[in-house]
Amino acid sequence: MAVPFRKTSKTKKNQRRSHIKLSVPGMVECPDCGEMKLSHRVCKSCGSYKGRDVASK
Repeated sequence: MAVPFRKTSKTKKNQRRSHIKLSVPGMVECPDCGEMKLSHRVCKSCGSYKGRDVASK
């Protein structure tokens, strides 16, 4: 069975894992109030979705 001759260094380990990271969620501007919101979701500030008021305060 093959066994590594040397310990994998921190640099090599981090280079291998360089693509494993958190991604930024897709934020869009609300057409009604202009606040930033997640796409395909109700706006938290004005309560509108697709131009309609769906959440009344």
